[in-house]
Parts: sequence; structure tokens; C-alpha cells
Amino acid sequence: MRILGVRFKNLNSLAGEWQVDFTHPAYASDGIFAITGPTGAGKTTIMDAVCLALYGSTPRLGKVTKGGNEIMSRQTGECFAEVTFETGRGRYRCHWSQRRARKKADGELQQARHEIADAATGEVLESKINQVGAFIETVTGMDFGRFTQSMLLAQ
Repeated sequence: MRILGVRFKNLNSLAGEWQVDFTHPAYASDGIFAITGPTGAGKTTIMDAVCLALYGSTPRLGKVTKGGNEIMSRQTGECFAEVTFETGRGRYRCHWSQRRARKKADGELQQARHEIADAATGEVLESKINQVGAFIETVTGMDFGRFTQSMLLAQ
């Protein structure tokens, strides 16, 4: 599995929309890189975004549900995480999102949405929130536990 890019909005202390393109020559030329920075710079938020987009869960917070969302930036009404990745089976875009009623900061949390699509065509391959993780496990060979053990290093 190769992660090509990540986009996210209103996660943790990083309000607004953010994007990291891992195909940029600064990342791709050496073949290996580390995400570093001072405490509070957003390193963990990037990893949270990748995990949320793929599995709807983070190692620190577990599953994000309608009953509670501790990852959405305070005073915001919506958040999302999207990752584009490729495997030997193809190139995919996985998107997870949740909003509050009327996208208002004080609105009631709505059910999260999760889908995986073919990155080239945009065709949605799975959109049932409880099936996206299984689809990802099929195309990557990694469930959430294996992914976090092999792809994420402890800080």
C-alpha cells in the first residue's frame, strides 16, 4: 500500500482545510521521509486523518460515532478526512466525513459517512459505513490493527 495524498478539514486543532500530496518530488525523490515538528504542529492529526479516512477510527480515540466526536475541531460544524492510495489492485480514494445538524457548531452530530471509490473514475465501490473497512482490508491486506502496527510508528 502506498499513500499518495491526504486531505482533511477541521480535525483536532487544525481548523480549516489541509492537504498533503505525497507524490510531490520533495517526498517521492528519496523514497522515505518522516513527518516531524514541534508539539502541536499537527503530526498526529495527519495520522488521525489517514486512519479516519481508511477505517473511520483513530488509535487515540477509537471509532467516531454519532454519539461522540472528539476529533472535530471545536466551534466547527463539519469535518472530513480523505486519503488517496494505491495497491497492486488499483488506485483508490477513501473519504470519511461527519457534520453537525445544519453544519452549525452547536448542532446535533449526524451519522458519519464513509465511502471508497476508484480514484481514476470516481465510481463509488462501497458506501456502507460498516463495509468500507472490510473492502479496504481486502485491497490492502490490512485491518485497522495491522495498519496501525505496520504504517504508524509511535511518537
